[in-house]
Amino acid sequence: MKAVIFTLLGIVALIGSFFAWFFMGYLKVPELIIPTDASEKEKIELVDSWFEELQEKNKFNGVVLLAKEGEALLAKGYGYADAKKENPLTERSSLRLASVSKQFTAAGILLLKEQGKLTVDDLVADHLTGLPYEKVKIRHLLNQTSGIPDLYMDLAEEHAEEITLLTNEIALRLLIEENAEAVASPNEKYEYSNTNYILLARIIEVVSGRSFEAFMKEELFEPLGMENTRVWNLLSEEESFPGQAEDIRNFDGKFSKLTPSFLDGVAGDGAVFTSAMDMLIWDGFWYENELISQENLQEAFKEPTLLNGETSHYGFGWMITHTGMWHNGGWLGARTYISRNTEEKTAMVILDNSSNVHLDEIIAMLRKSY
Repeated sequence: MKAVIFTLLGIVALIGSFFAWFFMGYLKVPELIIPTDASEKEKIELVDSWFEELQEKNKFNGVVLLAKEGEALLAKGYGYADAKKENPLTERSSLRLASVSKQFTAAGILLLKEQGKLTVDDLVADHLTGLPYEKVKIRHLLNQTSGIPDLYMDLAEEHAEEITLLTNEIALRLLIEENAEAVASPNEKYEYSNTNYILLARIIEVVSGRSFEAFMKEELFEPLGMENTRVWNLLSEEESFPGQAEDIRNFDGKFSKLTPSFLDGVAGDGAVFTSAMDMLIWDGFWYENELISQENLQEAFKEPTLLNGETSHYGFGWMITHTGMWHNGGWLGARTYISRNTEEKTAMVILDNSSNVHLDEIIAMLRKSY
């Protein structure tokens, strides 16, 4: 009997080892090797070849931008914009940014500040009537230090039967009706929150008298010449738009389309789509532009001092580092990342639309080797 048990245990262990080997092989990302004496041109060629290999091995499906001093060193698509694999991704394909959208929302607030229509130290409740968190300022929403509980998705799910499509206005109403206790005092602590940024988008709508989509198009994207950038969700008039990349699930090369749910009528925490080439414009925007003064622009990169005297590292839609800033995102098929080194005047943008489980490893390998 013992021999049978040991045999069964051996078989189980063998099967376990096989699956561990299989999945480790499936998850493993090919190494990026760049010689230390490689020229800039050679480095870019090696990075390009590496992303081509990643795409061929179903480890990446998206677009990449590597830029320096306002010039694109690499701007390219790898893989497909649609689940049917009929439309190749290009440097002008528009991919969902997910939470990288937050810096665009912050820019919208700074535009209104520049226009004299609000200040970042306005009380949020002065613009969003009925909001119970009376001491919270716009600045606190931007810095993710509001203390407002991040409940909007949970509340929407609880009221799903009565909501056809969630909007910023409806999400605000649900927050007001719930009147949940704050998780902290304003500026007491940093706590990442999508709710903060849909409230910012709602402020933009109320103050401007336009939809968030219309305001961002007319006041930001069009003046900057970002032709492949827009806010798009289920509130948009069009079911899709030219150049839009679908959200995809990629299982070992088998693509299936992911579709938005009733939650995807909100914006501010996400909902911006853009291209690799437009992100080159976006990188330049944060150095200098004709829409927002340097004084107001630099507000985005200030690290707030919390009530206990400690410093938080979240600016206005950016995580701030000693050399620059970065942000990432994930929603539906989107897995996204942007970093800017303002000392070296470089930028790295990686946008994947295929539910990529490898993206963190790809980013880490690229940052280490390139």
